[in-house]
Amino acid sequence: MEKWKDKLSDMLSDRLYQIIISNPRKKGGAVKIKIRPVMVKGQICYQETITRGTQVFHENHEKEEMLDRILSYMGTDFKQLEAETMDSRLTALVSKDGKATVKERKKEGEGAAKRPELSHNRSKQYLLEEGKPVPFLVDLGIQTKDGKIVRAKYDKFKQINRYLEFVEDILPALKKEGPVRIIDFGCGKSYLTFALYYFLHELKQMEVSIAGLDLKRDVIEKCNLLAQKYGYQNLHFYHGDISGYQEEGEVDMVVTLHACDTATDYAIQKAVSWKAKVIFTVPCCQHEVNGQIENEILEPVLKYGLLKERMAALVTDAVRANLLEEAGYDTQVLEFIDMEHTPKNILIRAVKGNMPGGKGKLDTGVARMTGFLQVNTTLQKLMEK
Repeated sequence: MEKWKDKLSDMLSDRLYQIIISNPRKKGGAVKIKIRPVMVKGQICYQETITRGTQVFHENHEKEEMLDRILSYMGTDFKQLEAETMDSRLTALVSKDGKATVKERKKEGEGAAKRPELSHNRSKQYLLEEGKPVPFLVDLGIQTKDGKIVRAKYDKFKQINRYLEFVEDILPALKKEGPVRIIDFGCGKSYLTFALYYFLHELKQMEVSIAGLDLKRDVIEKCNLLAQKYGYQNLHFYHGDISGYQEEGEVDMVVTLHACDTATDYAIQKAVSWKAKVIFTVPCCQHEVNGQIENEILEPVLKYGLLKERMAALVTDAVRANLLEEAGYDTQVLEFIDMEHTPKNILIRAVKGNMPGGKGKLDTGVARMTGFLQVNTTLQKLMEK
């Protein structure tokens, strides 16, 4: 860590926008840490925002203390760090043996950079800024033409930004030479697909190619027209079923947001077979396990329809998360802001790890659990092939 200590020390100044520390090594602790400069009683300090589950904690530290804390986090608790100042962007990835890979890109030709906001109690800063009109947000009725957020649509605006925060965390896993290829299964009206393209291509200046897939022809036609309208040349939508979809070439990221019931399983299996670097899924309508689950010991729970339904949904997502781990993915189950017309708010985020994965490489105990519950899910069957 010492070799980039000086670099981090230089970045800790009033020219720093933020530092994001993410991808924890262990479960159960902090999942993300954000650091930014703040002015306290005329002195610059560094506000540390720590996210643990659904709770957020704030602490202020002087520069040297903050630097020591960052190095400690990266030495033992987290795998990646991203920092942005007025002058440069830095990305650091730390391997299991403590080796740090650090890349820095100087900002050139970006015009006069806006100075960081040092107010201690500033308003929430979103990745899609309030006051800056975005074409698809205006068409959705979330923004007015001058960029103001429509009050009745503020929850949707927050939801889109929350989704993009999850995406921002995994950018180091996606960055490479050539276009990043993304497939969005069950894209529906696709406002999150448009947000993803805008964020990666327009804001992050990444070369991306995104394909959306859905069963509704009228929705697909409308989405393609909108993509043409916005000039999104590498965003295309297709009519089709997940289980029968074939793709040639490398796929970097697979997204499936509310693909119903076992459609999520087919999307996950496809992603794993393509060796996708990143998988995002927000499961929906988990009926399969509800029709199978049976256990005498758990009868006091299973005899109540509502409790059985919720338990079946949690078991389904636990199977999916664990099977992704067995396939060599670093997997997290995160709380997502509720989507429209549904109470489902679990996001499974999986990033391809260094381990080879595959059947027999890792025993998560999921087979014992499903045997105990007399359950055999579609994903289990697909992964055994």
